[in-house]
Amino acid sequence: MLLRENAPLREYCSMRVGGPAKLAAFPETAEELASLLRAGGRRVVLGGGSNVLFPDEGYDGTVIFTTKLCRLSADGCVLSAQAGVTLSALARKALDCGLGGLAFAYGIPGTVGGGVYMNAGAYGGQIADCLERATLLDDTGEMLVLPASELALGYRSSALMDGGLTLLSADFRLAPASPESIRAEMDGNMRARREKQPLEYPSCGSTFKRPPGHFAGALIEQCGLKGYTVGGAQVSEKHAGFVINRGGATSADVLALIGHIQRVVREKTGDSLACEVRIIENE
Repeated sequence: MLLRENAPLREYCSMRVGGPAKLAAFPETAEELASLLRAGGRRVVLGGGSNVLFPDEGYDGTVIFTTKLCRLSADGCVLSAQAGVTLSALARKALDCGLGGLAFAYGIPGTVGGGVYMNAGAYGGQIADCLERATLLDDTGEMLVLPASELALGYRSSALMDGGLTLLSADFRLAPASPESIRAEMDGNMRARREKQPLEYPSCGSTFKRPPGHFAGALIEQCGLKGYTVGGAQVSEKHAGFVINRGGATSADVLALIGHIQRVVREKTGDSLACEVRIIENE
């Protein structure tokens, strides 16, 4: 198993900020992942690091990356994917098999593990729509299989956020569809991403959850915050729902900007913006 001491987390996280991890581990098998969980101590399990923010001083523990757990297979209308499979690869596999229901996931910058963890979604679809069951490991490394109905999948939330369970793999039940229609939906979603989202800059994707009856980006723009900058962190001028790293941003810059956005939006509109980004701390 690949282990890296004092691993610079900015190299592994899409926002490109954060200090070193005491240890970064890259398990390739279920048993290697289970052994890391059994070892105890301070740890966090991640996929591609696309929706996470580590502190500038680093992380005094083990960061377990599941990106080498990447087996992906099909059996009829069911796709089985390990935690480290990217959501885009999952969507492409569904296309290859002529299975609809996962086109929304194409272009989401994350993995199956992170997707189930937060019930990722876009363009009218979400993981909960097609997840059938999940194979999980508890903190002792024991394996259990749960149906999706027992994972409390909600808007950008799941039971996995309560801790104690780590996704090993997931099964998705899909329905036959024409490859042409699937491809058209995937291409349309990707065009929309390129046109509307600041993909040219490091970010964590959408920074805030959608408040009831509103869109976070619209509220932020309404408050005159588009382009607002703290250090190297900026509210994207292309899409106000994204906080981007314009260059040289620190984790402190990003957190300060997120806090400022939340205060201004609450003061001017009365709406509260909940952060969608997973903020990792040492305490």
